[in-house]
Amino acid sequence: MKKLFILPLILGCVSILHSQTLKAKIKIDIERTTGEIDSLLYGNFTEHLGRCIYGGIYDPASPQADAFGFRKDVLAASRELGVSILRWPGGNFVSGYRWQDGIGPLTTRPKRKELAWNSVEPNIVGTDEFLQYAERLGTQPYIPVNLGTGTLDDARNWVEYCNSDTGTYYANLRARNGRVKPYRVKYWGLGNEMDGFWQMGAKNADDYGKYALEAAKLMKWVDPEIKLTVCGLSYWSSGTADWNRTVLNYLKGYADYISLHFYFGDRTNNFLEYMASMKEPENEIKQTEAIINETIFKNNIDKPIYIAFDEYNVWYRTGVEEKMEEKYNLQDALAIATFLNTLIRNAQIVKMANIAQLVNVIAPMMITNDKLWKQTVYYPLQLFATNCFGSSVNSFVQTDTFNTEKYKGVPYLDVSSAYNAKNQTLVLNVVNRHPSKDIETNIENQYGIPDKRGTAYEINSPGLKDENSVNEQKVKTKEKLFAIAGKSFMYTFPAHSFTQLMIKIKQ
Repeated sequence: MKKLFILPLILGCVSILHSQTLKAKIKIDIERTTGEIDSLLYGNFTEHLGRCIYGGIYDPASPQADAFGFRKDVLAASRELGVSILRWPGGNFVSGYRWQDGIGPLTTRPKRKELAWNSVEPNIVGTDEFLQYAERLGTQPYIPVNLGTGTLDDARNWVEYCNSDTGTYYANLRARNGRVKPYRVKYWGLGNEMDGFWQMGAKNADDYGKYALEAAKLMKWVDPEIKLTVCGLSYWSSGTADWNRTVLNYLKGYADYISLHFYFGDRTNNFLEYMASMKEPENEIKQTEAIINETIFKNNIDKPIYIAFDEYNVWYRTGVEEKMEEKYNLQDALAIATFLNTLIRNAQIVKMANIAQLVNVIAPMMITNDKLWKQTVYYPLQLFATNCFGSSVNSFVQTDTFNTEKYKGVPYLDVSSAYNAKNQTLVLNVVNRHPSKDIETNIENQYGIPDKRGTAYEINSPGLKDENSVNEQKVKTKEKLFAIAGKSFMYTFPAHSFTQLMIKIKQ
């Protein structure tokens, strides 16, 4: 009798366990696109802050230094990262920066008290050094001008120094400093976070709009080919989206981008709350896109205005006292992958992004005891920048959801997809945000014939708080092949993981 009773009990427990297995469905039709993915989404940011410039990209005392004093290992790792555009010199730093201090012979360059980060700026790395570094890296330079303490002449003369053919004062000055050929810097910013009280020369929306408009006019008169980014409402501000509306109405016809900044992290030591908070940048994108469309319609503007997320990253552990040298873990890598998914899903309006920053300071790579090592967030960045191009594809996702104290109905699977017609490759980016369960997923391709095998790149580790170090890379990309059984196939996404699937599609 006991055996007869125990057997159905065991079978019942097995049935319950099986029913708890999470399942999901993803449908993809590569003809249903939302926008073209701009390579500038995979940009970075270098600021004169902590060990980012001095001791990071530039360290002439290191055995790693090249003939110009820049670290060869950082340069190589940046190329591997696929950095498409590099923002410099700030950030808050630029609102007090006098660019003329950083040109000419090193012996004549002054040291200045730097107020943004309470340091001393030696002006060793200036305009020519940075722009030549960008050339060696093979990336687009992106320069915000000083609209805090700077003048309109400072802004337009900087464009002339960088972009004009010789024959005028600042172009000739560049030639005397050793560079005859213009740099042709295409991307420029009109200040940094000008709505913030922490910013030198902070302004209200009307004052900034008027001043930025005059700077934009002069800069584009010097070089009509440049692209300009205006300051949107910054992450730390207590202001409202009316800032964006006011500024865009002033800069109509001159603004090519409006900047957004976003920093995130596990501030409550709650993994699911952290993952759910990644809904916020998407909400901000939608709100800003609506204001852009309103501005274009209201003012009869005949050219597009896009969003530049020119500062973003995980940042919540360290302050200036710790030189903002964050150590990242697995869940931070998942947050970065989710953020990049957000950019891909909104590729129709977001055309530039710059993770802050490149090395040492809230960065994907660190230098410890003169040795470079890669943080967890390096790997999702590298996968997107290497593989995710072409058209953003609208994906249908059906998955279980979770609730947190602040957010409701958050899907466990966060998905973006892209189709690159040049190499006929579908890229599926999937973050499984469940802390402990794999999700068995039916993936249905609704157009074209997939190859019988695909490539999967996975970022995962046993512990959510697992970190990398100078001695060990616990969290990194692992590659494997997987079988594809026709247009519909199954793939299981491991708990707390990011997976990028690459599938050849024949049409």
